[in-house]
Amino acid sequence: MRVLITGGGTGGHINPALAIAQKVKTQDSSNVILYVGTKTGMESELVPKEGFEFKYVTAKYLQRKISLENIKTIFASLKGVMEASKIIKEFKPDIVVGTGGYVCGPVVLAAALKRIPTMIHEQNVFPGITNKMLSKVVDSIAISFSEAEKYFPNNVKHKLFLVGNPVRKDILTASRKTSRLDYKLKINDIFIYSFGGSGGQVSLNNAIIEVIKKYNGIDNIKILHVTGKRLYENFMKQIENLNIKDNIEIIDYMFDAPTALSASDIVIGSAGAITIAEITAIGVPSILIPKTYTAENHQEYNARALEKKGAAKVILEKDLSGEKLISEIEEIMSNKITLKTMALNSKKLGNLDVENKIYEAMQNLINR
Repeated sequence: MRVLITGGGTGGHINPALAIAQKVKTQDSSNVILYVGTKTGMESELVPKEGFEFKYVTAKYLQRKISLENIKTIFASLKGVMEASKIIKEFKPDIVVGTGGYVCGPVVLAAALKRIPTMIHEQNVFPGITNKMLSKVVDSIAISFSEAEKYFPNNVKHKLFLVGNPVRKDILTASRKTSRLDYKLKINDIFIYSFGGSGGQVSLNNAIIEVIKKYNGIDNIKILHVTGKRLYENFMKQIENLNIKDNIEIIDYMFDAPTALSASDIVIGSAGAITIAEITAIGVPSILIPKTYTAENHQEYNARALEKKGAAKVILEKDLSGEKLISEIEEIMSNKITLKTMALNSKKLGNLDVENKIYEAMQNLINR
Protein backbone atom coordinates (compact mmCIF):
# COMPACT_ATOMS: atom_id res chain seq x y z
CA MET A 1 0.00 0.00 0.00
CA ARG A 2 1.30 3.43 -1.00
CA VAL A 3 0.03 6.11 1.36
CA LEU A 4 0.32 9.88 1.01
CA ILE A 5 -0.32 11.67 4.31
CA THR A 6 -0.78 15.41 4.70
CA GLY A 7 -1.42 17.71 7.64
CA GLY A 8 0.41 20.57 9.26
CA GLY A 9 0.66 23.92 10.97
CA THR A 10 0.37 22.75 14.58
CA GLY A 11 1.16 19.66 16.62
CA GLY A 12 -2.58 19.02 16.77
CA HIS A 13 -2.56 18.16 13.05
CA ILE A 14 0.96 16.73 12.79
CA ASN A 15 0.92 14.25 15.68
CA PRO A 16 -2.17 12.36 14.44
CA ALA A 17 -0.64 12.23 10.97
CA LEU A 18 2.56 10.78 12.41
CA ALA A 19 0.58 8.26 14.47
CA ILE A 20 -1.20 7.09 11.32
CA ALA A 21 2.11 6.96 9.44
CA GLN A 22 3.67 4.86 12.21
CA LYS A 23 0.72 2.44 12.07
CA VAL A 24 1.01 2.08 8.29
CA LYS A 25 4.75 1.48 8.60
CA THR A 26 4.52 -1.15 11.38
CA GLN A 27 1.49 -2.95 9.95
CA ASP A 28 3.30 -4.05 6.80
CA SER A 29 6.95 -3.42 5.98
CA SER A 30 6.10 -3.26 2.27
CA ASN A 31 3.89 -0.19 2.79
CA VAL A 32 5.37 3.06 1.45
CA ILE A 33 4.67 6.46 3.04
CA LEU A 34 5.11 10.00 1.75
CA TYR A 35 4.30 13.00 3.92
CA VAL A 36 3.39 16.29 2.24
CA GLY A 37 3.37 19.55 4.20
CA THR A 38 4.58 23.12 3.90
CA LYS A 39 8.18 24.25 3.64
CA THR A 40 8.11 26.40 6.78
CA GLY A 41 5.57 24.60 8.97
CA MET A 42 6.44 22.56 12.08
CA GLU A 43 5.94 19.42 10.01
CA SER A 44 9.03 20.22 7.90
CA GLU A 45 11.14 19.74 11.05
CA LEU A 46 9.21 17.00 12.88
CA VAL A 47 8.41 14.59 10.03
CA PRO A 48 11.99 13.97 8.77
CA LYS A 49 13.04 13.36 12.40
CA GLU A 50 10.58 10.46 12.47
CA GLY A 51 12.23 8.97 9.39
CA PHE A 52 9.49 9.62 6.82
CA GLU A 53 10.03 11.01 3.34
CA PHE A 54 8.85 14.63 3.22
CA LYS A 55 7.86 16.94 0.36
CA TYR A 56 6.22 20.35 0.46
CA VAL A 57 3.69 22.39 -1.48
CA THR A 58 2.53 26.00 -1.42
CA ALA A 59 -0.36 26.65 0.95
CA LYS A 60 -1.76 29.66 2.78
CA TYR A 61 -4.23 30.21 5.62
CA LEU A 62 -7.80 31.09 4.61
CA GLN A 63 -9.28 33.88 6.73
CA ARG A 64 -12.92 33.80 7.78
CA LYS A 65 -13.75 37.12 6.16
CA ILE A 66 -13.43 38.72 2.73
CA SER A 67 -9.99 40.32 2.42
CA LEU A 68 -7.09 40.97 0.09
CA GLU A 69 -5.16 38.21 1.88
CA ASN A 70 -7.79 35.68 0.84
CA ILE A 71 -7.26 36.58 -2.82
CA LYS A 72 -3.56 35.79 -2.30
CA THR A 73 -4.59 32.57 -0.57
CA ILE A 74 -6.67 31.50 -3.59
CA PHE A 75 -3.70 31.95 -5.94
CA ALA A 76 -1.39 30.16 -3.47
CA SER A 77 -3.88 27.30 -3.23
CA LEU A 78 -4.09 26.95 -7.01
CA LYS A 79 -0.32 26.76 -7.14
CA GLY A 80 -0.43 24.21 -4.31
CA VAL A 81 -2.94 22.04 -6.19
CA MET A 82 -0.66 21.96 -9.23
CA GLU A 83 2.38 21.11 -7.09
CA ALA A 84 0.40 18.41 -5.27
CA SER A 85 -0.81 16.97 -8.59
CA LYS A 86 2.79 16.59 -9.73
CA ILE A 87 3.79 14.88 -6.47
CA ILE A 88 0.78 12.55 -6.68
CA LYS A 89 1.58 11.68 -10.32
CA GLU A 90 5.14 10.74 -9.34
CA PHE A 91 4.32 8.91 -6.09
CA LYS A 92 1.17 7.12 -7.33
CA PRO A 93 -0.55 6.72 -3.92
CA ASP A 94 -3.28 4.16 -3.34
CA ILE A 95 -4.88 6.55 -0.86
CA VAL A 96 -4.43 10.12 0.44
CA VAL A 97 -5.13 10.88 4.10
CA GLY A 98 -5.40 14.42 5.49
CA THR A 99 -5.38 15.36 9.17
CA GLY A 100 -6.21 19.06 8.89
CA GLY A 101 -4.42 22.36 8.57
CA TYR A 102 -4.52 24.51 5.46
CA VAL A 103 -1.89 22.41 3.64
CA CYS A 104 -4.50 19.63 3.44
CA GLY A 105 -6.64 21.74 1.14
CA PRO A 106 -4.59 21.65 -2.07
CA VAL A 107 -3.19 18.15 -1.48
CA VAL A 108 -6.47 16.35 -0.75
CA LEU A 109 -8.30 18.33 -3.46
CA ALA A 110 -5.67 17.35 -6.04
CA ALA A 111 -6.11 13.69 -5.07
CA ALA A 112 -9.91 13.91 -5.23
CA LEU A 113 -9.71 15.46 -8.71
CA LYS A 114 -7.57 12.52 -9.80
CA ARG A 115 -10.18 10.08 -8.39
CA ILE A 116 -7.72 8.69 -5.85
CA PRO A 117 -9.39 7.43 -2.62
CA THR A 118 -9.32 10.20 -0.01
CA MET A 119 -9.91 10.33 3.73
CA ILE A 120 -9.74 13.18 6.23
CA HIS A 121 -9.48 12.96 10.00
CA GLU A 122 -11.05 15.65 12.20
CA GLN A 123 -9.54 15.86 15.68
CA ASN A 124 -11.92 18.37 17.28
CA VAL A 125 -15.58 18.50 18.27
CA PHE A 126 -15.96 21.54 16.02
CA PRO A 127 -14.45 20.86 12.55
CA GLY A 128 -11.79 23.13 11.09
CA ILE A 129 -12.58 25.23 8.02
CA THR A 130 -10.31 23.16 5.73
CA ASN A 131 -11.91 19.85 6.72
CA LYS A 132 -15.40 21.34 6.41
CA MET A 133 -14.67 22.35 2.83
CA LEU A 134 -12.93 19.08 1.98
CA SER A 135 -15.82 17.05 3.43
CA LYS A 136 -17.74 17.67 0.19
CA VAL A 137 -15.10 16.06 -2.05
CA VAL A 138 -13.48 13.30 0.04
CA ASP A 139 -14.66 9.70 0.20
CA SER A 140 -14.52 9.22 3.97
CA ILE A 141 -14.41 11.36 7.13
CA ALA A 142 -13.05 10.05 10.43
CA ILE A 143 -14.24 11.97 13.50
CA SER A 144 -12.90 11.92 17.06
CA PHE A 145 -15.96 12.99 19.06
CA SER A 146 -19.54 11.85 18.45
CA GLU A 147 -20.60 15.48 19.05
CA ALA A 148 -18.75 16.48 15.84
CA GLU A 149 -21.42 14.91 13.63
CA LYS A 150 -23.88 17.78 14.07
CA TYR A 151 -21.34 20.32 12.81
CA PHE A 152 -20.87 18.72 9.39
CA PRO A 153 -23.31 19.42 6.50
CA ASN A 154 -26.21 16.96 6.25
CA ASN A 155 -25.23 15.84 2.76
CA VAL A 156 -21.85 14.46 3.94
CA LYS A 157 -22.97 12.71 7.14
CA HIS A 158 -23.09 9.33 5.39
CA LYS A 159 -19.30 9.58 5.06
CA LEU A 160 -18.68 10.01 8.80
CA PHE A 161 -17.34 7.30 11.08
CA LEU A 162 -16.23 7.61 14.72
CA VAL A 163 -12.66 6.56 15.59
CA GLY A 164 -11.23 8.95 18.20
CA ASN A 165 -7.83 10.61 18.03
CA PRO A 166 -4.72 8.58 17.22
CA VAL A 167 -2.00 8.76 19.86
CA ARG A 168 1.69 8.23 19.24
CA LYS A 169 2.93 4.76 20.22
CA ASP A 170 5.51 6.12 22.68
CA ILE A 171 2.70 7.76 24.68
CA LEU A 172 0.96 4.40 25.12
CA THR A 173 4.08 2.42 25.98
CA ALA A 174 5.59 4.88 28.50
CA SER A 175 6.04 3.37 31.97
CA ARG A 176 4.79 5.50 34.89
CA LYS A 177 7.28 3.87 37.27
CA THR A 178 10.25 4.52 34.97
CA SER A 179 9.07 8.04 34.14
CA ARG A 180 8.74 9.00 37.81
CA LEU A 181 12.22 7.64 38.48
CA ASP A 182 13.51 9.81 35.63
CA TYR A 183 12.05 12.87 37.38
CA LYS A 184 13.37 11.66 40.77
CA LEU A 185 9.86 11.57 42.24
CA LYS A 186 9.04 9.79 45.50
CA ILE A 187 5.86 7.69 45.91
CA ASN A 188 3.81 10.47 47.55
CA ASP A 189 5.18 13.36 45.49
CA ILE A 190 2.71 15.30 43.33
CA PHE A 191 3.97 16.04 39.83
CA ILE A 192 2.23 18.86 37.96
CA TYR A 193 2.90 19.09 34.23
CA SER A 194 1.82 22.38 32.67
CA PHE A 195 1.90 23.39 29.00
CA GLY A 196 -0.13 25.53 26.62
CA GLY A 197 0.01 23.49 23.43
CA SER A 198 2.89 23.30 20.98
CA GLY A 199 3.15 27.09 20.69
CA GLY A 200 2.55 28.01 24.33
CA GLN A 201 -0.27 30.03 25.91
CA VAL A 202 0.16 33.57 27.25
CA SER A 203 -2.75 33.38 29.72
CA LEU A 204 -1.44 30.15 31.24
CA ASN A 205 2.10 31.53 31.44
CA ASN A 206 0.80 34.55 33.34
CA ALA A 207 -1.29 32.47 35.76
CA ILE A 208 1.36 29.82 36.40
CA ILE A 209 3.72 32.43 37.87
CA GLU A 210 1.51 32.63 40.99
CA VAL A 211 1.46 28.82 41.14
CA ILE A 212 5.26 28.77 40.99
CA LYS A 213 5.46 31.34 43.80
CA LYS A 214 3.06 29.25 45.90
CA TYR A 215 4.90 25.92 45.55
CA ASN A 216 8.49 27.08 45.01
CA GLY A 217 10.67 25.06 47.38
CA ILE A 218 7.90 22.65 48.50
CA ASP A 219 9.67 19.29 48.54
CA ASN A 220 6.75 16.96 47.77
CA ILE A 221 5.44 19.00 44.82
CA LYS A 222 7.28 19.23 41.50
CA ILE A 223 6.17 21.52 38.68
CA LEU A 224 7.29 21.23 35.07
CA HIS A 225 6.08 24.15 32.96
CA VAL A 226 6.53 24.48 29.20
CA THR A 227 6.33 28.11 28.03
CA GLY A 228 6.44 27.69 24.26
CA LYS A 229 9.58 28.74 22.35
CA ARG A 230 8.41 32.22 21.34
CA LEU A 231 7.29 33.04 24.90
CA TYR A 232 10.22 31.58 26.85
CA GLU A 233 12.51 34.61 27.02
CA ASN A 234 9.79 36.96 28.26
CA PHE A 235 8.58 34.38 30.81
CA MET A 236 12.06 33.94 32.26
CA LYS A 237 12.40 37.72 32.66
CA GLN A 238 9.15 37.74 34.67
CA ILE A 239 10.43 35.17 37.15
CA GLU A 240 14.13 36.11 37.29
CA ASN A 241 13.83 37.49 40.83
CA LEU A 242 11.93 34.52 42.31
CA ASN A 243 14.96 32.40 43.31
CA ILE A 244 13.56 29.28 41.68
CA LYS A 245 14.23 26.06 43.63
CA ASP A 246 14.95 22.55 42.35
CA ASN A 247 11.28 21.46 42.45
CA ILE A 248 10.41 23.90 39.65
CA GLU A 249 11.53 23.26 36.07
CA ILE A 250 10.87 25.66 33.17
CA ILE A 251 11.54 24.70 29.55
CA ASP A 252 10.65 26.26 26.20
CA TYR A 253 9.50 23.12 24.34
CA MET A 254 8.72 19.55 25.35
CA PHE A 255 10.42 16.93 23.18
CA ASP A 256 9.67 14.05 25.58
CA ALA A 257 5.95 14.37 26.31
CA PRO A 258 5.47 10.61 26.95
CA THR A 259 7.76 10.68 30.00
CA ALA A 260 6.23 13.86 31.42
CA LEU A 261 2.63 12.72 30.88
CA SER A 262 3.09 9.24 32.31
CA ALA A 263 4.82 10.66 35.41
CA SER A 264 2.12 13.28 36.00
CA ASP A 265 -0.50 13.47 38.74
CA ILE A 266 -2.14 16.60 37.31
CA VAL A 267 -1.88 18.03 33.80
CA ILE A 268 -2.63 21.71 33.21
CA GLY A 269 -2.99 22.85 29.63
CA SER A 270 -5.03 24.12 26.74
CA ALA A 271 -7.70 21.87 25.28
CA GLY A 272 -6.26 20.84 21.96
CA ALA A 273 -7.73 17.58 20.71
CA ILE A 274 -4.44 15.68 20.74
CA THR A 275 -3.60 16.88 24.25
CA ILE A 276 -6.95 15.48 25.35
CA ALA A 277 -6.36 12.21 23.50
CA GLU A 278 -2.96 11.77 25.14
CA ILE A 279 -4.02 12.54 28.72
CA THR A 280 -7.05 10.24 28.44
CA ALA A 281 -4.96 7.46 26.90
CA ILE A 282 -2.74 7.55 29.99
CA GLY A 283 -5.54 8.47 32.42
CA VAL A 284 -4.43 11.71 34.09
CA PRO A 285 -6.67 14.28 35.84
CA SER A 286 -6.48 17.63 34.09
CA ILE A 287 -7.23 21.32 34.42
CA LEU A 288 -8.06 22.52 30.92
CA ILE A 289 -7.84 26.14 29.79
CA PRO A 290 -9.34 26.39 26.28
CA LYS A 291 -7.72 28.99 24.03
CA THR A 292 -10.38 31.53 23.12
CA TYR A 293 -8.77 32.60 19.84
CA THR A 294 -8.94 29.15 18.24
CA ALA A 295 -11.20 28.68 15.23
CA GLU A 296 -14.87 28.66 16.22
CA ASN A 297 -13.78 28.34 19.87
CA HIS A 298 -13.34 24.61 19.23
CA GLN A 299 -11.14 24.04 22.29
CA GLU A 300 -13.98 24.84 24.69
CA TYR A 301 -16.12 22.20 22.95
CA ASN A 302 -13.27 19.72 23.47
CA ALA A 303 -12.79 20.63 27.13
CA ARG A 304 -16.49 20.48 27.99
CA ALA A 305 -16.64 16.93 26.60
CA LEU A 306 -14.14 15.86 29.31
CA GLU A 307 -15.71 18.00 32.02
CA LYS A 308 -19.09 16.31 31.49
CA LYS A 309 -17.47 12.94 32.18
CA GLY A 310 -15.77 14.10 35.39
CA ALA A 311 -12.27 13.75 33.93
CA ALA A 312 -11.27 17.42 33.92
CA LYS A 313 -11.88 20.82 35.41
CA VAL A 314 -12.31 23.71 32.96
CA ILE A 315 -11.24 27.34 33.44
CA LEU A 316 -12.04 29.74 30.62
CA GLU A 317 -9.30 32.23 29.76
CA LYS A 318 -11.52 35.16 30.79
CA ASP A 319 -11.80 33.63 34.28
CA LEU A 320 -8.18 32.52 34.58
CA SER A 321 -5.94 33.91 37.30
CA GLY A 322 -3.15 32.56 39.46
CA GLU A 323 -5.51 32.45 42.42
CA LYS A 324 -8.16 30.51 40.49
CA LEU A 325 -5.60 28.03 39.18
CA ILE A 326 -4.16 27.45 42.67
CA SER A 327 -7.68 26.89 44.01
CA GLU A 328 -8.36 24.14 41.44
CA ILE A 329 -4.97 22.51 42.05
CA GLU A 330 -5.56 22.53 45.82
CA GLU A 331 -9.01 21.00 45.41
CA ILE A 332 -7.63 18.09 43.39
CA MET A 333 -4.53 17.54 45.54
CA SER A 334 -6.31 17.76 48.88
CA ASN A 335 -8.71 14.93 48.12
CA LYS A 336 -7.18 11.61 47.07
CA ILE A 337 -10.61 10.27 46.13
CA THR A 338 -11.11 13.19 43.72
CA LEU A 339 -7.66 12.60 42.25
CA LYS A 340 -8.30 8.88 41.76
CA THR A 341 -11.84 9.37 40.42
CA MET A 342 -10.71 11.94 37.86
CA ALA A 343 -7.88 9.62 36.79
CA LEU A 344 -10.30 6.71 36.31
CA ASN A 345 -12.80 8.88 34.41
CA SER A 346 -9.99 10.14 32.20
CA LYS A 347 -8.80 6.60 31.48
CA LYS A 348 -12.34 5.50 30.54
CA LEU A 349 -12.38 8.15 27.79
CA GLY A 350 -9.09 6.97 26.32
CA ASN A 351 -9.38 5.21 22.98
CA LEU A 352 -6.45 2.87 22.35
CA ASP A 353 -7.61 1.27 19.11
CA VAL A 354 -7.81 4.35 16.88
CA GLU A 355 -4.97 3.54 14.50
CA ASN A 356 -6.37 0.05 13.82
CA LYS A 357 -9.79 1.52 12.97
CA ILE A 358 -8.25 4.09 10.65
CA TYR A 359 -6.00 1.52 8.96
CA GLU A 360 -8.95 -0.82 8.39
CA ALA A 361 -11.00 2.05 6.96
CA MET A 362 -8.12 2.92 4.62
CA GLN A 363 -7.95 -0.65 3.34
CA ASN A 364 -11.72 -0.79 2.85
CA LEU A 365 -11.62 2.46 0.90
CA ILE A 366 -8.85 1.21 -1.40
CA ASN A 367 -10.63 -2.09 -1.99
CA ARG A 368 -13.93 -0.35 -2.65
